[in-house]
Amino acid sequence: MEDPIQLKEEGNKYFQASDYEKAAQSYTQAIKLSKDKALQAVLYRNRAACFLKKEEYAKAASDASRAIDINSSDIKALYRRSQALEKLGKLDQAFKDAQKCATIEPRNKNFQETLRRLGADIQEKLRIQFSTDLRVQKMFEILLDENSEKEKREKAANNLIVLGREEAGAERIFQNNGVSLLLQLIETKNAELILAAVRTLSGMCTGHKARATAILHYLGIDSICMWMSVDNEEISLAVCNLLQTITDCLLGQGKEEQHGKEEALVLDTKKDLRMITTRLLDMLVSKKVSGQGRDRALNLLNKNIPRKDLKDHDNSRTIFVIDNGLKKILKVVGQIPEMPDCLPLTENTQLTASILLNKLYDDLRCDPERDNYRVICEEYIKSKIDPQNMDKTLHAIQMVSGVLQGPFDLGNKLLGMKGVMEMMVALCGSEREIDQLVAVEALIHASTKLSRATFIISNGVTLLKEIYKKTKNEKIKIRALVGLCKLGSAGGTDYGLRQFAEGSTEKLAKQCRKWLCNTTIDARTRKWAVEGLAYLTLDADVKDDFVEDEQALQAMFELAKMSDKTILYSVASALVNCTNSYDTKELVPELVQLAKFSKQHVPEEHPKDKKDFVVKRVKRLLKAGVVSALACMVKADSAILTDQSKELIARVFLALCEDPKDRGTIVAQGGGKALIPLALEGTDVGKIKASHALAKIAAISNPDIAFPGERVYEVVRPLVSLLNTERDGLQNYEALLGLTNFSGRSDKLRMKIVKEKALPDIENYMFENHDQLRQAATECMCNLVVNKEVQERFVADGNDRLKLVVLLCGEDDEKVQRAAAGALAMLTAAQKKLCSKMTEVTTQWLEILQRLCLHDNMEVQHRGLVITFNLVSADKELAKKVVETELLEILTFIGKQEDDPKKQHIINVARDCLTKCMDYGLIKPLSRA
Repeated sequence: MEDPIQLKEEGNKYFQASDYEKAAQSYTQAIKLSKDKALQAVLYRNRAACFLKKEEYAKAASDASRAIDINSSDIKALYRRSQALEKLGKLDQAFKDAQKCATIEPRNKNFQETLRRLGADIQEKLRIQFSTDLRVQKMFEILLDENSEKEKREKAANNLIVLGREEAGAERIFQNNGVSLLLQLIETKNAELILAAVRTLSGMCTGHKARATAILHYLGIDSICMWMSVDNEEISLAVCNLLQTITDCLLGQGKEEQHGKEEALVLDTKKDLRMITTRLLDMLVSKKVSGQGRDRALNLLNKNIPRKDLKDHDNSRTIFVIDNGLKKILKVVGQIPEMPDCLPLTENTQLTASILLNKLYDDLRCDPERDNYRVICEEYIKSKIDPQNMDKTLHAIQMVSGVLQGPFDLGNKLLGMKGVMEMMVALCGSEREIDQLVAVEALIHASTKLSRATFIISNGVTLLKEIYKKTKNEKIKIRALVGLCKLGSAGGTDYGLRQFAEGSTEKLAKQCRKWLCNTTIDARTRKWAVEGLAYLTLDADVKDDFVEDEQALQAMFELAKMSDKTILYSVASALVNCTNSYDTKELVPELVQLAKFSKQHVPEEHPKDKKDFVVKRVKRLLKAGVVSALACMVKADSAILTDQSKELIARVFLALCEDPKDRGTIVAQGGGKALIPLALEGTDVGKIKASHALAKIAAISNPDIAFPGERVYEVVRPLVSLLNTERDGLQNYEALLGLTNFSGRSDKLRMKIVKEKALPDIENYMFENHDQLRQAATECMCNLVVNKEVQERFVADGNDRLKLVVLLCGEDDEKVQRAAAGALAMLTAAQKKLCSKMTEVTTQWLEILQRLCLHDNMEVQHRGLVITFNLVSADKELAKKVVETELLEILTFIGKQEDDPKKQHIINVARDCLTKCMDYGLIKPLSRA
């Protein structure tokens, strides 16, 4: 067993070396082993000092308190607790501790100064508190007075929202009966006042679990859900944000504040979370709830029920929703808007519900859980199938259709249920248009996989063609056409697997484009035309015709910008197809020969899928304004913007960024801003594609223009994520170029790159065999060494960083040499220690330095001479080393040259070196003849 006194000494050494993490660990170990109370007090107060340095103030206060419990006059512990409490905002308690310190040591100027400062801060806090209380009172008086002027009311409302976002302001509103007064504002039925009240409540709840819980209980979940159900988009959204903020606090997410000892107050949030979930599920099937409200409830469930990380084993929230609400979600997807008994819906409601079904299914952990989910669906759908009641059966088919848009594998199993397929075929032949509409949509969703499509091709194509020819209803006609489009594209991009006769797909596409451009048709129906094109554009002839039709492209982009977000996936799919940004398998020639020999099918590439055709299509899309449409799609605050949709958009962006000449246009139209969220959230593939697109922009653009303001700091993490051996060389290279560009802008950006732990990766690439990667990494390091923290890493003992840079200066690759010499010149100028260290890390330093000073490239030569000047300036011993070598001859030769404007800077540095050596008395000036 280790000795606690030894551990304490070890901790003290770490503390003196500023390694507070290891110091705290040593003290913690010593506390566990020590039985001596006096020693424990010392260890606790020492650990408190570590926590102060690490800015963990609640822990520092706690440890100092433990030391004081053992020895109440421990002056160091009292002072440390005072410092911690001050940082936690508990000025009155901090003042008391400082007062005790001053009583024990009245002559200590430090304590006297702390007392004065805390006294002044307390007075200021009381003054602000008093004025805040008055301001809050005044604001409510203006807002609740119906005779107040409109301008005054608006100003008071905005001030209240701002105050609610500040911790001190939120607490004052809360303590002064503010929640009750905000409730009165909501009950005024005035939209502006309701919005102000709800937004103030959101600010008050942010990051404060206890306050959020109290506000939830005071307002009541029923009231919150009722306000969210109103048919006013702004109010509905604001209430939704309030409920999300409360949920974040209950789940322990969001920006948690440190509340010192109040953190010890454990709030059981599970009961409240279940209450919220139950009410949201009830909203789904209530006729009193507006379509907007239903969407909000679905979005909240989508966001908060499934696990964020599948490594977390607790999926109890999902199980609870399946057991208590799966039938309610199925009821929503089974609604038919054309039926009189339909619940109020928006164009997004049913797809959002399908996405929720999918997320819940994906969140299940084992087969019994999935079987339970399937059984609930099967039983509920079976209860709806009634051959005697066609309306009831329609709902059942619509449910299957909804599940097919969610968990597809489950939807396929439901299709296999007895009577489902037969009923779909029977409905296709019905005289009622609504029956045909539901059946055609179900057929479309059923034919997503090639294997399933083969069954439908043999049965469904005939049905769809019949409906297409006979019906006069455009809505049904267009859906039947999409069904045919989908079946026609079942072979994907394989030119040899075309389902229909030559030219048929082009005819279908032409009809889709015609409908798409026809503004007299309702948007919901035109959306189906985009759906059709999403499948047909797998054919290269179709995509080539489509990008030439600017009117059709504009029509699609306009639809993408509308409130109906169900179109997002179709638009993104069509654009992925047009830009060929889908994954393609490379064909190995030997395997192709083998396949032909064994008479197996070999995928064929369409002539128009070759690179020059793709480039032309990309240019046409950029000209038509595709970037602003994509930027608008990314902003969709809806569960419909799934991770898969984000991945498709990221693929398109990457294809658009291919040509450096187009990147300025992409930035100008908002592409840089739109790519940041895509690089931070979504599928792994999507994040990589978006990060790569950002790297392409960052590599050649001015960061201040491409990513203005604070946005540029958000781009660093995606770029660093590409510095990974799992990424390909091009991604590594362009990420390094982007980071080089950023690191040359400001020290704040250099700090951000260091904080994102990019340095080890950049150093690894400096060892790379690949010339361009080594060059890019060295150039990046050349910019980063300006930063003080990076310099300190070079100074630290036990690493070969400096040796690597010195050796890179001796490389044959001129660009690597130039960057390494630049880094070495800056390091030796900034840190004198590195000058002597440079001569110790490798015996080749002198030879390398001589090569630099005699280099043909003036830039490299100048950097070599600057390094020499830094060595000479560092100290006399180093200057002596330099003078005793051939470097003196080189310096003399350069210094003696005639003045020449082209290389005057080089001659001047050589002369400065010689002058310095003369000052040391190491050389004597030559007497002129």
